[in-house]
Amino acid sequence: MAPSTKAKVQRLELPTIIFGPVEVHRLLRELESLEDFLRQATLRNPGKQPPLPKTSRDLEVMANNNGLNLLLNDDLTKLKQFLSSVSKKAPVIHMSLAADPSATFTAKIVAWLRTNVHPYTLLQLGLQPTIAAGCELRTANKTFDFSLRNRFLQQRAMLLQSIDAAGPAASSGTSAANPAVTPPAPRAAEAKHE
Repeated sequence: MAPSTKAKVQRLELPTIIFGPVEVHRLLRELESLEDFLRQATLRNPGKQPPLPKTSRDLEVMANNNGLNLLLNDDLTKLKQFLSSVSKKAPVIHMSLAADPSATFTAKIVAWLRTNVHPYTLLQLGLQPTIAAGCELRTANKTFDFSLRNRFLQQRAMLLQSIDAAGPAASSGTSAANPAVTPPAPRAAEAKHE
């Protein structure tokens, strides 16, 4: 059997700091500009080269975790091919939350997804304040609603029944109906004027 003519994309580790399609595309653009800089540096006269462009923290973490030297053309090409492959083929999960998640929370979710779903799963985050709490997940062909809003809609009959059972005592608003509520005591200044 003849060897394959297609170049194999080396499997690299995708750190949790690079969690979504946006970060992958940003890294690809950064690699392209670094590649352009290195190509132009070979054409310039020695001693007249500008300083290397600054690289992002994400790119540095990616290179360090995989033992790559971005000044070497082979390593740069490997990383670029790998990220292109991830961008095209990796499963993407859309997660809508009520508020912005912390970086720690996002890293834990991405680590769990990459351990239990696919090693290169990408997470796209969105905000949807109407869900109150919980989240909504979407994949290419399924939707899962784990929101508090959905839970209330599912349990609407039981919620209405509980409110009706509480009856007039809950709606009267008197302190006799709720002994834990006591009227506020008059302030000292008001007591002197009376």
